[in-house]
Amino acid sequence: MKKTKHIVILISIIGFIFCMQNVEAQESDKQEIFFQRSASNEALRVFDEELNSTFLTDDVLITTGAGTLISGKKELMKYIQESSGPRMYWIRTPDEVLVNPRTMLAWETGTWKGYVEGSDEAVVGGKYSAQWTKVSGTWLIQSQLFVTLEN
Repeated sequence: MKKTKHIVILISIIGFIFCMQNVEAQESDKQEIFFQRSASNEALRVFDEELNSTFLTDDVLITTGAGTLISGKKELMKYIQESSGPRMYWIRTPDEVLVNPRTMLAWETGTWKGYVEGSDEAVVGGKYSAQWTKVSGTWLIQSQLFVTLEN
C-alpha cells in the first residue's frame, strides 16, 4: 500500500513538471510570434517587401480586407507591385496568440491599420486572424485573413 502511494505521488510530480515545461514552451513560442509580428510590422513600415516575405511560408494564403484571395509569396509580390494609388503600409497589433505545441500551429488575432506613406494617421483598418506554423524551428505565417471594418 505504501509503495503504491509513493508511485502515485511520483507520477503526479512527473506530470506536474511536464505540464510546467509545456506551459513555459508555449510562452516562449508566443513571445517568438510576437517578435516575428513586430519585425514584420517594421519591414512593412519601411516598405521592405523582401524582408517581410521572410516571415511567410512559400504557400501562404492571404485574404485581403477587400476579400481578394492571394495564394503564395510570388502572387503576393505581384499583387503589391501591381497595386495602384498611394503607397501604404500596414500595422498588425495582436490581441491574442494561442499555441498548440503538439501540432506546432498557432492562432493570432488582433486589429490592423493601414497608413498612407508619410502619415501617422490610419486611413483604413479592421480585424485580422493569422495561422502560424513552426518550420525548421521558426514561426512563419501560413495564412492571414483581414476584414476591413469602420475606422
